[in-house]
Amino acid sequence: MRHFLSEQDLTADEFRGIIHRGSELRKQWESHSCEPTLPQRVLGMIFEKSSTRTRVSLEAGMTQLGGHAIYLSPDNTQLGRGEPMADTARVLSQMVDAISVRTFSHESLERFAEVCTVPVINALTDLLHPCQLLADMQTYFDHRGDITGKRVAWIGDGNNMCNSYINTAKILGFHLTYACPDGYEPDESIVSAAGNNTSRAASPSEACEQADLIVTDVWASMGQESEQKAREKAFEGYEVNTPMMSVAREDALFMHCLPAHRGEEVSADVIDGAQSVVWEEAGNRLHAQKALLEFLLLES
Repeated sequence: MRHFLSEQDLTADEFRGIIHRGSELRKQWESHSCEPTLPQRVLGMIFEKSSTRTRVSLEAGMTQLGGHAIYLSPDNTQLGRGEPMADTARVLSQMVDAISVRTFSHESLERFAEVCTVPVINALTDLLHPCQLLADMQTYFDHRGDITGKRVAWIGDGNNMCNSYINTAKILGFHLTYACPDGYEPDESIVSAAGNNTSRAASPSEACEQADLIVTDVWASMGQESEQKAREKAFEGYEVNTPMMSVAREDALFMHCLPAHRGEEVSADVIDGAQSVVWEEAGNRLHAQKALLEFLLLES
């Protein structure tokens, strides 16, 4: 029995295996030939944070695989009345086959997983967003092949997505250069563990030089809305725009996990331009997570 709380819960071969299976599943979906590999399996979905892509992709994915998903929020469960997460974990472990958790504290997720007797999937915490990295890597592999040895630029907040990119750089063997304002750097322990696979650039343009992939995210994540004005000032000059893309490799791709704010972290001409693969990236959440569910429920 395996959990997927972090990218580091997978070996490089397992990560690539899920990516390749996700690509196969996308082809099945496009040809309307999805195979019900998880019949009668049930996924419990605990969401303490709002969601569009994560919720829809997990629910649709379980349906396409022949199973079922149950959405649970604090508003419609006993979690909203103070039931401890650990008690919920023990109960749900006797009723469902896997549980995805989207919450604030990564430590709470880890405590939840400690008492679960079924696989637990990190559907996002303030520290990491590993399901998104499966989709991002699937998208890159589909367009450009293996990412080993490539250069990736992260521009903006050193948030959970940045942390996940750093973890993945170490696993898959690419180099992640990040450009973040002072005070908004990624987690120090994650940076340290990545060693030579990551470095900090002096400016966004420097990070983008000869990059094969440029990635950004919103400047104020969920729970940081009160900091919006201060962050807009701190991130002045960090918008990914055409001049930034022009110093990257000619065939560089642009990604964003969405939702996006055009005119803030990315210009409209970039996100809606020819180098952007954000819509396919979003769609691959469905297929990468189906591959992950198969891995956790059938192969682990």
